[in-house]
Amino acid sequence: MQGSDELSFKEMCARFDVTPRTLRYYEYIELLKPRKEGRTRFYSGREVARMTLILRGRRFGFSLEEIRQWLEMYDQKGDREQYEVWIDRANRQIELLQEQQESLGVAIRDLRELRDETVEILRKMG
Repeated sequence: MQGSDELSFKEMCARFDVTPRTLRYYEYIELLKPRKEGRTRFYSGREVARMTLILRGRRFGFSLEEIRQWLEMYDQKGDREQYEVWIDRANRQIELLQEQQESLGVAIRDLRELRDETVEILRKMG
């Protein structure tokens, strides 16, 4: 029987705006471990918190394996070395995201210039 603080599979998909396939995959690779009653899955507050961290990690561009290690630190209170490794990975990811941001800035500037040139051509055409 579903506890009052648990979400059903369907509720979990809706809450996080993920497909059933995604949710099943995260369970398959053991990032999530819902309580099961027969074929029915129930997600506790712990699983909701883990899903929040998984999606945050994905948004930051981390691999699922890196996210798994991050979740383990949260579950087990990581040691100093784990935290240092995490900080190093976060720093590398920040650098990568900054490079992507710069590349996007260049692409946006170039596209604006091309658009403006085209607008000028149209203006001259009358």
